[in-house]
Amino acid sequence: MITLEPIVNILLHFFGFFVAMLGLSALNFEKALRQGRTFQAQVLYVGTAMALGYLIAQFLIQLMMP
Repeated sequence: MITLEPIVNILLHFFGFFVAMLGLSALNFEKALRQGRTFQAQVLYVGTAMALGYLIAQFLIQLMMP
């Protein structure tokens, strides 16, 4: 029998990443970073979004567990 749990977990992680990117877009990172550090700023932005997305997904997965 095929379970849908892995598919749901992947979709929740994508959802968490999307929500984190949406939330981080409200912040103004340019004021906190040095000039000419565009690549490092993008890496920080994506890494932070991935970490927050993981935490959001894990929270939702734990809520769904019986």
